[in-house]
Amino acid sequence: MTLTRFVRKNAFRNLKRTFLTIGSIALSLLLLSFLMSIWRAFYSNDLRSEQSQMRLIVRHKVSLTNLLPISYRDKIRTVPGVTHVVPFNWFNGVYKDNKPENFFARFGVDPTEFFDVYTELKIPSDQLEAWKKDRAGCVADESLAKKYGWKVGDRIVIQGDIYPIRLELTLRGIFKSDPANNSLYFNWKYVEEGVSFAKDHAGLFGVMVDSPQDVGKVSKGIDEAFANAPEPTKTETEKQFGLDFIAQLGNVKAFILIISLAAVFTILLVAGNTMAMSIRERIREVAVLKTLGFRREMILGLFVGEAVAISAAAGVFGVLVAKLLLVGASHAPQVGNLFAFASHEWLFTAPLSVGVAILAGLLSSAIPAYLASRTGIVEGLRHIG
Repeated sequence: MTLTRFVRKNAFRNLKRTFLTIGSIALSLLLLSFLMSIWRAFYSNDLRSEQSQMRLIVRHKVSLTNLLPISYRDKIRTVPGVTHVVPFNWFNGVYKDNKPENFFARFGVDPTEFFDVYTELKIPSDQLEAWKKDRAGCVADESLAKKYGWKVGDRIVIQGDIYPIRLELTLRGIFKSDPANNSLYFNWKYVEEGVSFAKDHAGLFGVMVDSPQDVGKVSKGIDEAFANAPEPTKTETEKQFGLDFIAQLGNVKAFILIISLAAVFTILLVAGNTMAMSIRERIREVAVLKTLGFRREMILGLFVGEAVAISAAAGVFGVLVAKLLLVGASHAPQVGNLFAFASHEWLFTAPLSVGVAILAGLLSSAIPAYLASRTGIVEGLRHIG
């Protein structure tokens, strides 16, 4: 019998205990991998395209609910380093009904410059031209179109709530986005023609800068241009804008880190308790192994190897389940975009989580295994437990 087979047989000699241990560790690793993937989606730059790092968001300095004059658009263009500016207006409304599964982001924009600012979104040129020519036209993300079975030329009706207008849109184009952004964009002029108070204002502006090195200079220049205006601005990177939005929920970063540390602590407790119990029950086996010629170092390696094998199996199982949950959550309404980013980040957090599991197995078994390996033959044979 090889040492590897010996370790495997011992690891699964008590199936009930082994599977309960794997399940407990896997649950903790699932939570760790899931939360760390979300954390990286919030704070990492790995998934942000080069275009995203050259893009700024200009909003009202006081609050997102305060609108900016549309005249700011031309003034922003004059700031050195700015190449394109597109206004955004959030249109809440109702598509079909108020069920959460029928919610998706709807923005009124300017079709002539939208894809110049968001160059990573890919759309056929003929569809883009058709959208620009149709004031009642719209474009949608490919995943959103697939969800509802939309095809180019289909009619999409959205009943307004904040803005009292019924949008009867024609889908003129379907764009690709990685990850999916699950959004629909239409020409804001449509709303302005039907709602008087919607004219001459924008919720925010998306700004494309000529190079990442100019982002800081352009951001400062825009805010200085409107520092003494009745509606002052706050200009920030796309990433920081997202973080500020999340910050309204509280200190999400600290919350995730605390829960992750609690998961790691739980892993150590579960693995440590299980391995201590398992080794304590096998003291007499240690004495028998020594009589057969096993050295202390070999016995120590057998016990540690058994713990690491169980922990590694639990880690792999836990991170795979976390991936399934992230993929499933990426199709959820309202928060799907966040989980789509987190699903991509899983590739980075999965090895870390499995590594934590292996380390937990190693640390939890080291002391009990060391003490057991030092047990003398006579003492071990007399042990009852």
